[in-house]
Amino acid sequence: MNTPAITLPDERQLQELEEKFDPEMRFRPTVPPATLLVKWMLIALSCFHYYTAGFGLLQEITHRSVHLAFVLIMIFLVFAGSKKVAASAPRNSWWTPGGVPLTDWLLGLCCAASVLYIPYVFDDIAFRVGNPSQWDVLFGTILFLTLLEATRRCMGWPLPLIAIGFTAYAMLGPVFPGLLQHAGASWSQMINHQYLTSQGIYGIAVGVVATYVFHFVLFGVLATRVGLGQLFLDLAASIAGRYAGGPAKVSVFGSAMFGMLSGSSVANAVTVGSLTIPAMIRVGYQRHFAAAVEAASSTGGQITPPVLGAAAFLMIEFLNVPYQTIIAASVVPAFMHFFGVFMQVHFEAKRYGLRGLSADEMPKLKASLKMRWPTLIPLLLLISILTSGRTPYLAAFVGISSCAIVGLSTATQGNGVKNWAMLLGLHGLLLAIAFGDYGEHNAQIKLALFALAVLTEITVSRLAGIRGRLNHAALIEAFETGAKYALAVGAAAATVGIVIGVVTLTGVGFKISFIITSAAQSMAGGLAWVIPAALASTQSMTLLCALAMTAIVCVLMGCGIPTTATYIIMVSVAAPTLVQLGVEPLVAHFFVFYYGVLADITPPVALAAYAAAGMAGSDPFKTGNTAFRLGMAKALVPFVFVFSPSLLLVAKGFTWYDFVVTFTGCVLGITMLAAALSRYFLVEMKRWEQYLCFVAAILLIAPGLTPTLIGAALAIPMLLRHLRAWRATGGQAGAAA
Repeated sequence: MNTPAITLPDERQLQELEEKFDPEMRFRPTVPPATLLVKWMLIALSCFHYYTAGFGLLQEITHRSVHLAFVLIMIFLVFAGSKKVAASAPRNSWWTPGGVPLTDWLLGLCCAASVLYIPYVFDDIAFRVGNPSQWDVLFGTILFLTLLEATRRCMGWPLPLIAIGFTAYAMLGPVFPGLLQHAGASWSQMINHQYLTSQGIYGIAVGVVATYVFHFVLFGVLATRVGLGQLFLDLAASIAGRYAGGPAKVSVFGSAMFGMLSGSSVANAVTVGSLTIPAMIRVGYQRHFAAAVEAASSTGGQITPPVLGAAAFLMIEFLNVPYQTIIAASVVPAFMHFFGVFMQVHFEAKRYGLRGLSADEMPKLKASLKMRWPTLIPLLLLISILTSGRTPYLAAFVGISSCAIVGLSTATQGNGVKNWAMLLGLHGLLLAIAFGDYGEHNAQIKLALFALAVLTEITVSRLAGIRGRLNHAALIEAFETGAKYALAVGAAAATVGIVIGVVTLTGVGFKISFIITSAAQSMAGGLAWVIPAALASTQSMTLLCALAMTAIVCVLMGCGIPTTATYIIMVSVAAPTLVQLGVEPLVAHFFVFYYGVLADITPPVALAAYAAAGMAGSDPFKTGNTAFRLGMAKALVPFVFVFSPSLLLVAKGFTWYDFVVTFTGCVLGITMLAAALSRYFLVEMKRWEQYLCFVAAILLIAPGLTPTLIGAALAIPMLLRHLRAWRATGGQAGAAA
């Protein structure tokens, strides 16, 4: 009996899976007229961002306000106030018009009005800052309270509680002891800073989501819809599927490729895991291990270029560097993460003699490429524009438009293209819109070209009877889904603005930096009795202790709030500490970013691991522990690139010598670490070999030639013993019979 090849579920199945396992995607059902209103408001939100990306952003405060007003009112319409309400069947009545309680309609309208109040009074804002009127305080208070409620609905309590805690600190400053004490702020002063300035709710976080993140979320949805995700999965299966433990290796490669489209760990786990987890279980992997492989691989989606996660776009603003710098810096650490997961998967498969995919389970790569190669066009255009130095939102505009063109004008039969003239002509108009400069009438001409492209597509499609990968209804649905995906991160960005506002208002960031530095120095002094100064200086030990404390806080913070929020908070309060200790800002930001991502597979709240466990039917906590073990490379590599920044390629002081030594040591060390964690290299490990391998791995990963050579020397006895044992078994130890 033939087993079908791995195939992505359809859009409806994907949406059902994401709603089941991702709390940010659990939308309540509605009935008309709310259903149609919600649908077209979401589509309008996507169209607003699509238009501004291609034809010009609005004035900064207006752009952010329109974005935030849409996001917050939609949250009150699509997220219920409680799980009980969300689970109940929607009813249309005077109290619940469209299945949405009247209170939610009112909250949404109040929230939107308070957001749009700022651009309304913008001309007078300079006279109001520092001296807010009663109306300013009233509308600011409404926004503050409704924003916290909106964030609670789509993300839970942790982030709102953190914002409330910081607000309490700002207002109760005199009651705090010692260094944390400050003069305190009145409610009017709080609202003034949070609401009327760009240091609070309307700050960088909201700006980045409104100008970068939303567009790439929409691009990822459209790229998956046109079939690029399935092509990646076919490529992954063709590369790794036939080898030992094939489905798990497909999971690693597939998640790495999906990471190029989606910056969400849970979305990656659900999308790829719905296919690879059953296949892994079928070939013999334990359920918790199969789920852990997918979870660990999927967390790489937030660190994989070119799209990365939302936090990567925040780095552009915080560090004032081009996006291609962020992309270049992320390449090697992302490789190390996936390499670490892959090696553990490989050793696990060899240890238990697990098979690969059979010919019947493997996709036909040649047929897949012939059918789906046009779906690569949007990604290639996106990457080329990103690396050319143009704005990320222009790259996203071209990528989204190209997805629509490919989806509407190419078919899934034959060579994937039914009308070459239409495909090339529409892309020609797209490039003319994106890169043309038409002087005084630039905007009008670009809009005319866009209208020409739309009319051409509709006319030719109808006359020629073209049925593409997407129809117009599916394209509209993708715009609706893309907006839904971006709601939670939009609310989180605004709420984190409250935290940043408190930090800038009270100066608590510098105080926390001083506390961390002092604690690190004390810990380093204690370690000096254990570690000789010849191996590590006091300054290095102080930095190591500060990194360890920062890493622990990042993971703890990430257990309750999303990566983006964790990154922003930690950049505000912890990254300055690392910079004071001599770490380059780019490196410090990457360190915080990586440890925020790690929380997705760190119990007790490991969303990616729990989503994968739900699909595998395994114990969530056990899955999370195993996923953390598989992701150990991600936990260690950030320490490496702090002490050897050359690993980030574009960090200051890059040298090829440092890069080659560090890169080689990391590859060898991660391999040894994977072997030690799996208790297998060429044959089963003895206990002393496992301990020796752990020590060798840490020394190999540690930057510098000396520890690398010592680690390699320590590993030699184990390697020689394994080589002899492997030869004695004829090279079949651990292999499947």
